[in-house]
Amino acid sequence: MCRAVKVLCVATDGDALARLRRASVGAEWELVAGATDLRGALDQLDIERPHALVVFGPFAELVSLAAERFPGMRIITDRDTPGASAVAASMEDVRGLLTEQPRPGGPVR
Repeated sequence: MCRAVKVLCVATDGDALARLRRASVGAEWELVAGATDLRGALDQLDIERPHALVVFGPFAELVSLAAERFPGMRIITDRDTPGASAVAASMEDVRGLLTEQPRPGGPVR
């Protein structure tokens, strides 16, 4: 059985998060709630266990922690950040970069 790829979006405020979620949505994956601060993002990483993280804004600490804790996670950012898998030049690039994320396998829990 295939499982949906989960994607967590993080941006600096509610409006930016809404724009990023719209730019990231796709039929092939599921968006989790999203966050606008480090604590909220870390909580969702622990609870939702997303396969990909899309970060737009100055969240270098989040990217570093996510890369360290979840080495297989695809991390897309809007700036060159240590730990990022890919850098999106714009929000329009996000969906294409997410399509490069392999689908999870294994049993559904």
